[in-house]
Amino acid sequence: MANPYSAYKKQSVTTMTPVEVIIKMYSEIERQLAIGVCAIEEVKDIKKANDALIKAQELLGALRGALDMSVPISKNLEDLYVFFQNEAMKANISKDATEIKKIIPMIADLRDAFTQISQMTKEEIEEQAKNNAKKK
Repeated sequence: MANPYSAYKKQSVTTMTPVEVIIKMYSEIERQLAIGVCAIEEVKDIKKANDALIKAQELLGALRGALDMSVPISKNLEDLYVFFQNEAMKANISKDATEIKKIIPMIADLRDAFTQISQMTKEEIEEQAKNNAKKK
């Protein structure tokens, strides 16, 4: 018999909405970056830091790959993802977590924004988009 926890995890992921998947990815990126920071600064475990920062970069790459570039905000998100990937890569090379600590709150803000969006109705999202377009 298969591991019941693994089956549950697989089922929970396959039933997620696209926005829920994005939120989960942001959370995992935050977690991996935090592991990287801890491994660099506290436990001085270079392999653990390397593994965590590479996982964060891969997740950011997956987010980039999933962008629909016909949606106007996608270019801005792509630029952020590239920036985050570069910061993780530089921190991994230098083993300096300073910049990573600066981007973790930015990723948390994105996660929170997507969480808010996931709780809005389609009408509320459309109304918000109209209001933003009027401000420009």
